[in-house]
Parts: sequence; structure tokens; C-alpha cells
Amino acid sequence: MFPPIWLIAGPTASGKSALALELAERTGAEIIGADSMQLYADLSILTARPSAAEEARAPHHLIGVADAAEVWSVGRWLTEAMRVLGDLRRRGKGAIVVGGTGLYFRALTVGLASVPPVPPGVRAAVKARYEALGEAAFRERLASLDAIAAARIAPGDRQRLTRAQEVFEASGRSLTDWQADTAPALAPGQWRGLVLTLPRAELYRRIDARLETMNATGALDEVKALLARGLDPGLPAMKALGVASFAHLGPAEALAEAKTETRRYAKRQIAWFNHQMADWPRADAAGGVEAALSALQR
Repeated sequence: MFPPIWLIAGPTASGKSALALELAERTGAEIIGADSMQLYADLSILTARPSAAEEARAPHHLIGVADAAEVWSVGRWLTEAMRVLGDLRRRGKGAIVVGGTGLYFRALTVGLASVPPVPPGVRAAVKARYEALGEAAFRERLASLDAIAAARIAPGDRQRLTRAQEVFEASGRSLTDWQADTAPALAPGQWRGLVLTLPRAELYRRIDARLETMNATGALDEVKALLARGLDPGLPAMKALGVASFAHLGPAEALAEAKTETRRYAKRQIAWFNHQMADWPRADAAGGVEAALSALQR
């Protein structure tokens, strides 16, 4: 298979970026970010985005490319990722797609529904209804139209709840039905994937250490700069892990809450990978690039 496409998924702080960088240096491949928050230029510290020195070691794509005022859907990321993959293939380069956003990997390997565009009027009406009803009542109404979506969308995920409602109102068909009619962006023989794993205690230790580093290197200032823009609090970037904590609590309390919140997020990621990517090979993150290469070749 040439040029190769490697997909590396795993929970936050599992060492995905370091592994991808080492693999890129060994193979000459280029890295494509698959993290829905590392997209945003405003969030370099809180999202543990690769540093300038790390980016200089291998070309990176789809990292720090969006403004916090933008909304990047899975579809938009997929379009850009396929554009980059096409360019790399033309140049004879391999690709390493790395991140923790499971839906991005699902779009590549399972498919993304070709949902018709939602008219602005429908979007505005659904937004107003959500604000008037609140999440619980809105979710209950959605369940009468798309029970599967209402059940699977996580609590507090306003963006996906309203998206499911918008799709039904714009098309007369549920988002779940649209998603059933999908084809993968990458054919099965085009890619190899793995999920990085770590013992839970070690993962939590890494999460805590990372957040302490973020706290010491300017996370609070980064959040202050983001808040100073006066952006809609419903935007994805405004809901990144740690933003609310550092915005509303004192330094010690913010750090403690961010650690707890990030641990919970890692648990959700692990559960998602175990359910949605159960057939992907696993590699112990502590094993480094050799363990990863072995898993990728299974």
C-alpha cells in the first residue's frame, strides 16, 4: 500500500502526538490533526497543540487553522482532510491522521451522511426553540422524531442536539436515517489504524501532569484572551476543556476542576473507542513506535 495512510486514535494525554511525530520522522509521512479543538488557533495551550519546534520536525495539517468564531462540523473537517490526503498522495507522501475525535475517524472509515444544507431560517428557529425550552424538553421533543439521536447525544451537547432537529425540519428525514446511507471516505484497503491504550492510573497521572504544565505556561491568559473577544458561548471553541474552569474559578480550584473534567472526558473517549472501533488493533502507548508499527501491520 503506497503511500500509506495510518490512523492513530486514543484518549487525551495518551501520547498520540509524540508517537505520530516519531513515526513521521522515520517514514517521511506528514501529520493530519484529527482533534476538534486543536483546530482552533486560539487554543494552543489548553488543547496541548504541538509546539512550533514539534511542527518544525514534520509537516502538520489541520492544526491551528480555524478561528474561535468559526464552527467546524465533522463534514468540514472531512472535506479538508480529504483535500490534504489527495495532495499528499500526489506528492508521494504518506499520511498519519492522529487525534482523539472519534467522529473524524468514523467519517473517514465508515462514512458521513450527505445531509442537505439547512436554511438559515430553520437554524435560527431551532436555536430559539432550544433557548426557550431548555435541554431536557428540547431533547424530549427530538426523541419523538429521532429517538436514536436523542439517546446517543451526550448531555450538554447543544450543537448536536440542535443539528439533529435542524436536519429533520429541513429535510423531513431524521439525521439517523441520513447517517445510515453512508459510504467510507477511505476504502478498506487504503488505511491501517490503531488505538493507543494506557493503564488508567498512568493515563490519569499524565492528564494531571499535562494540566499542571498548562497552568504554569499560560492557560489562564489564553482563556482571558478568548473571553475578551466576546464570542457566543455556544461556539465549540468556547466549550473546550478547561475554558469554563479557568474563566470562573480561582487558580487552584480551576486546576482541580480541569483535571476532573479531563479525566471524565478521557473515560468517554475510551468508551467510544471500545464501542465504535472495537475491531481496531490496540497498542500500549508505553511501547513507543515499535509497538505501534507492529499493531499497524496486523
